[in-house]
Amino acid sequence: MKAVFEVLQPLGRALMLPIAVLPAAGILLRLGQPDLLNIAFVAAAGDAIFHNLGLLFALGIAVGLAKENHGAAALAGAVFFLIATTGAKVLMQVPPEALVGFSGDAIKLATDQFKQAQLDKLSVPTGIVSGVVSGWLYNRFHTIKLAEYLAFFAGRRFVPIIAGVVALIPAFL
Repeated sequence: MKAVFEVLQPLGRALMLPIAVLPAAGILLRLGQPDLLNIAFVAAAGDAIFHNLGLLFALGIAVGLAKENHGAAALAGAVFFLIATTGAKVLMQVPPEALVGFSGDAIKLATDQFKQAQLDKLSVPTGIVSGVVSGWLYNRFHTIKLAEYLAFFAGRRFVPIIAGVVALIPAFL
């Protein structure tokens, strides 16, 4: 049991960073509503946090798990999240019954909307996976040495590259 706690404790600390943003997002979203202050851009600012929560989890968890809390891990988390979600969107199949009643250009719009709605359901879990994997990749590869002609891409610069390659796996799944 102690070993499980030691493994999960860093993840718990890393989760606190993106979760700390939620109260501010909620306050902004509520203050901007028509029945309160009726300021659309304030409501949109709060809504933007909630719509990009998966990306925030990817960034925050990656930094929280990385040695030295380095920003290269956050970049790797963002790369992982964007490749995983965009790749999944391209590979996703839309059932024909979701397109019933649409024709012409409306089919493309309905297809895009269906895919985005499906991806939104998995945004936070994808962000958590992106952050955990990217934090681990940073800790594993931030000191890697490459051949002299590839030396520019060694070390911390290698981490977002390998994160992008590894992100193809969840994109496919």
